[in-house]
This record gives sequence, C-alpha cells and structure tokens, in this order.
Amino acid sequence: MSIYEELAAAEKAGRPVAFCTVVETNGSVPRHAGSKMLVYEDGSFSGTVGGGGVEELVLKSALVALNDGEPKLISYSLNQANSGAVGLCGGEMKIYIEPILQPTTLIVVGAGHVGREVVRLAKWLNYRVFLSDDRTEYCTEEMVPNADAYFPIAMEEIPGKIKITPQTLFILVTRGSEVDVKGLPNLLKTSASYIGLIGSRKRWAHTQKLLIEAGVTEEQISRIHCPIGLDIGAETPQEIAVSIIAEIIKFKVKKNIA
Repeated sequence: MSIYEELAAAEKAGRPVAFCTVVETNGSVPRHAGSKMLVYEDGSFSGTVGGGGVEELVLKSALVALNDGEPKLISYSLNQANSGAVGLCGGEMKIYIEPILQPTTLIVVGAGHVGREVVRLAKWLNYRVFLSDDRTEYCTEEMVPNADAYFPIAMEEIPGKIKITPQTLFILVTRGSEVDVKGLPNLLKTSASYIGLIGSRKRWAHTQKLLIEAGVTEEQISRIHCPIGLDIGAETPQEIAVSIIAEIIKFKVKKNIA
C-alpha cells in the first residue's frame, strides 16, 4: 500500500493522522525533498523523513500538531557546528506537518422537535451528525432520519461510547435540567470544543445552581454556551435550529475548526 493509499484509508476510517513532508533541503541530508511520513495519535508511523534525531523530532512535532490541530513548518539542522543540530550529515531540512483530523462531528442530544430539525439542517449542510436520547423510541432512524449514527443512551454515558475530540461539538436540546445536571459533568471532562445547551435564562440559572451543588466548578461551567443559538428572535423548531447552526458556524470560523 502506498503512503497515499494509507492516508486515504485513514481519512475514510476517521483516524487522525499527521502528514509530514520534506519540503526543502540544503546540503547533505538523509532524505530528499518530497519524502513523506504518516504519524498516528498512538505514535506509530509509516514512511520516513530520514531516521535518527530528525525523525524523533518530527514524531514529537507531529503529535503536538495532532493535539492542537495546527499545521507546522519545522526547520532542522544536521550541521554539528550548530548547537541545535540533530544529526551529522551537515545539511538542513524543512518539513511541513499537516494534521488531518476527524471531521467535525455534531452530537445532538435530544430527539424532540428541535433536535429533529437540528439534525435535518445539519445534514443538509453536510455535517457528520450523531443523535443521542435516552428515550429509545425517539432515537431511531424512523423518528429522526439521516443521522450518521444513533445512540439511545443517557447523556452521561456518551463519553464512554463515542470518541470525543476537539472536533466534537455538543448540541444539547434536552427536555429539562434533570437530564442536563446528570449528563453535563461527564461531557465537561472531555476535549469537546463546544458544548451548547438549550434553555431559558431561568432554566439555565437553575441548572447552574444544581451543577455547582454537584461539584462542577465555575471554570467548567463557563465552557457551556447557554442559551444556545444566535439571538434572531427564533420561535419555531425550524427557526431555533437555524439559530443553533448559525452559532455553530460562527464558532467554527472563530476557532478555525475544519
């Protein structure tokens, strides 16, 4: 399997990978420009950009890129006269590291009227969408068509069933504070970049009080966007879904999430 075929397989499987390419060389170096290597989250890799100290540093930089989602252009000196040299060949290399992450995944919790419309609109916009609701009769393809996956489980169980990454955004359109207070503490322990919660200001104040009583910190609570959605005067489930997805788009642009 070529490195391009392996890259395509990783993307198809939704497996995060860093694509590392030697883009420039000067002098004597172990690998020519165009040499490539794939680095996975577990530290395994395929291909090579030179071995030895260079490859060790590329591996470390690639893992950082997979964690922060930022591409990197790294320069390496193999000149022993340089204090930061990582080899003895005598040349220099520039390596571009591109993190290719899981696609943005919206996890919609709540399969009621608003949740159904959020799924419908998000899929129309080509998002990857998972639907969850502890009411198994609601969380089905018959009730809410076109989601990519269905998880008829309690909110607090989601982190144990779905891999949560910075490319995960939670849309919580649940039926009440009781559900939120049970489920939010576990979601707040994840690396999800966005957690939005539906509800009036009165409901949100009540939910915050219960979360604090349950041991959730103010810092953790500050991660929650509530009330969810841009203020456009939305009233119907369809209009509320538009306001929610509009906020998601705004958030993704601001945070540079693909």
